Amino acid sequence: MKKLLFLFLVLMFSCSNQNHNLIGISKIVSHPALDSLEKGIQDELNERKIKVTFDLQNANGDINTALSIAKKFKEQKVKIAVGIATPSAQTLVKELKDTSTTIVFSAVTDPVKAGLVSSLEKGEKNVTGISDMTPVETQIKLITQIKPVKKLGLIYSSHEDNAVTLAKITKDICKKLNIELIEATVTSSSEVKQATLSIVNKVDAIYVTTDNTVVSALPSLTEVTMKYKVPVISADPSSAKDTQVLAALGFDYYKMGKATGKLIIEILEGKKAENIPTRFLTDRKDLEFYINLDVAKKLNLNIPEELLDSADIIVK
Repeated sequence: MKKLLFLFLVLMFSCSNQNHNLIGISKIVSHPALDSLEKGIQDELNERKIKVTFDLQNANGDINTALSIAKKFKEQKVKIAVGIATPSAQTLVKELKDTSTTIVFSAVTDPVKAGLVSSLEKGEKNVTGISDMTPVETQIKLITQIKPVKKLGLIYSSHEDNAVTLAKITKDICKKLNIELIEATVTSSSEVKQATLSIVNKVDAIYVTTDNTVVSALPSLTEVTMKYKVPVISADPSSAKDTQVLAALGFDYYKMGKATGKLIIEILEGKKAENIPTRFLTDRKDLEFYINLDVAKKLNLNIPEELLDSADIIVK
């Protein structure tokens, strides 16, 4: 009997200890940028020899699945729950905010509008993270340096808060630059191809923001644009590299993952989330500029020398 009790206590301690060091990561969908971010988190903790166990979950673009993942993390009593991209972060906050779990968001464009924190200057109780607010005006000006643009196309997800926020910013900047913005909205990645077909013959170029629904369907989008010889400029270099995107300027999401990992370590070492403001990656070294000369050739476009000189990656 004493042996059985001892074994029971050992098992209880083992489970408790495992949960104490369990980090749940929920990402809304799998695509190169978010996958790189997830790997960056793991690499940072592993390189620092932080003893944790990861539970990696992918919602496959479905908000109900994201909610189920959040409930799973709640049952597991994970030490830290990481929400990669706005929808996943929102479900974690909805389910876990009043528990002992600390929620860390990453790749969230506007955490205040998303309802994750009330201010960028400080975290909430058990909630903090990193924003990927992208340099929209710089990206749109990049398009105009390559070719004259009077009409710009934008396809975005109407159910992603980050995508809606970026669409509004894009509209304001286009107005400032005297560019007509032609929009099409989608609710799932399966609609992206049809949405592209609906606007491609009306625009001079298409701009893709860090919209997870659209980015996850980039191959189908560029399949259409190449037929119509319409260039695509993306805010996500990681996902652009295996597609027919002409150019991309945006965050290196692996570096964002490493920065998220550093934030997680601070929390594991005792820092309170409420004392950590939303962080931003603001250095040029955190951005990556990608140009595909093969796509440029197919589109009969010449890339200015000054852009080639400033590119981090050139595909020939």
